Amino acid sequence: MRSKIISGSILIYLLILTSCQNQKKENESAANSEKDTTKVDKRISANPQSNEVKSEAPDASTKSEQGYALPKFNDGLSQSPINILSANTEKEANHKLVITFDDEINGIENLGHTIQLDFTGGNSFTVNGKTYKFKQLHFHTPSEHLIDGMTFPMEMHVVSVSKDQKDSTKPEHLVIALLFKMGQENKFIKEFLNAIPVEEHKKTDLNPGVVKLKDLFDSISKADLDAYYHYRGSLTTPPYSETVDWIVRKYIFEASSEQVAAIEKMEGDNARHVHALYNRKIAAE
Repeated sequence: MRSKIISGSILIYLLILTSCQNQKKENESAANSEKDTTKVDKRISANPQSNEVKSEAPDASTKSEQGYALPKFNDGLSQSPINILSANTEKEANHKLVITFDDEINGIENLGHTIQLDFTGGNSFTVNGKTYKFKQLHFHTPSEHLIDGMTFPMEMHVVSVSKDQKDSTKPEHLVIALLFKMGQENKFIKEFLNAIPVEEHKKTDLNPGVVKLKDLFDSISKADLDAYYHYRGSLTTPPYSETVDWIVRKYIFEASSEQVAAIEKMEGDNARHVHALYNRKIAAE
């Protein structure tokens, strides 16, 4: 009888011990699950303005760099370039782009960080009744603006300054951005490519009419030329002044792979990373 009582006690003890161990495992599992969830949440929410990711490319020279799709947040509220999401644009209200110019380019410079073509003083165009004068155009390789997360091998900026402004210390700019893909040889680029100085910080004078910007647009339909994105932003080179109305053409131009490579070889990879949009609106026409 005593043996049966002892056996029953041992059985009850083992059942209680097993139950406690199972409960402990369940508690530990729940705690670990909560820790994992907390860890994931912290990783997602920690420093949401961080734009650095680890560099895992086999030829990466730094341990971290700005992520391809991550905009920078800390440089100002209206910085450029940006990633233009076409689905998030608004219909342009009353922004009419009318370009008239004498098409006179009189020089080309190898500035080291970019290739720049200079306009004569008579070139101008009008936007909403406001007159701008052409200053210069230059290139970025690869493109600075992204369209729906996509980059392009080259981007050209036609930079102008307002002729109507009174405060010359803060010039108002309008920059027309043209994106290029690799394809057919570009007639306009062909006109000046061999004239680019080999040495940095050198300039080659050009006779007016030798390099003609209109050759870039001759084969493009009016409908394509009239399609663009518009937003308020900044210069993409120092001092990054937030004084720029950006016109980014929707039409993607072509240049041969050899032409793009030649320009990139001279100026290097000189594209600035994309920046946060904040509360800015992107208009589309």
